[in-house]
Amino acid sequence: SAHEVAIGTVTLPKDATQNQFVGISFPIHFNFTDSKSTLDMTPEQVTLVKESWEKVKPISEQAAELFYGRLFTLDPSLRALFKGDMSEQGKKLMSTITLAVTSLDRLETILPTVQALGRKHAVEYEVPDSSYATVGEALIWTLGQGLGDDFTEDVKEAWLLTYTTLSGAMLSGKSAAA
Repeated sequence: SAHEVAIGTVTLPKDATQNQFVGISFPIHFNFTDSKSTLDMTPEQVTLVKESWEKVKPISEQAAELFYGRLFTLDPSLRALFKGDMSEQGKKLMSTITLAVTSLDRLETILPTVQALGRKHAVEYEVPDSSYATVGEALIWTLGQGLGDDFTEDVKEAWLLTYTTLSGAMLSGKSAAA
C-alpha cells in the first residue's frame, strides 16, 4: 500500500550571522510504497551529495556542533530530547549521514535500517513528527555553513531531496510501529 507522509515546511535561512529568512519555504513530503523507496534523484544529484559530503567529513566535529547549535536555536524544546554526551551524539549523527550518503545509489539496502531508526526515534526518544522539518532546516543551514561557496543551488536541491527521502523513510518506520 502507498502512504504519503507530510513532514512539514522548512524555511531556509538567508544568512548565518542573522536570524533572517529568505522566505523560501518548501513542503517536505515523502511517497512510500510498500517496503521499497524510490529516490527521485538524478545520478548527477547523487554525485553532488556524495562529493559535497566528502568536503564536510573532514570538519564533521564542527559541523555536528553547528548542526545541534542551530537545531536548538530553532527549537529549544528539542534540547530536552538529548540526554547524553553531545560530542558522541554528533559522531553518531555524522556516521549515520555518511552511511546514508554512501548508500544513495542503493537506497533499498539501507531502507530497513532507516525505518528502524525512525521507530526508535518515535518510540524510545519520543521525537515529535514536527521536529523533522526543523532538523531539515538545521541540516541545510549547516551544510551551507560548512560548504560555503560550494553550497550551490544544485547542491542544495540535491540535499533537500536526500533529506526528504530519508526523513520520510524514518517517518514511515514510525508509522509501521504504530
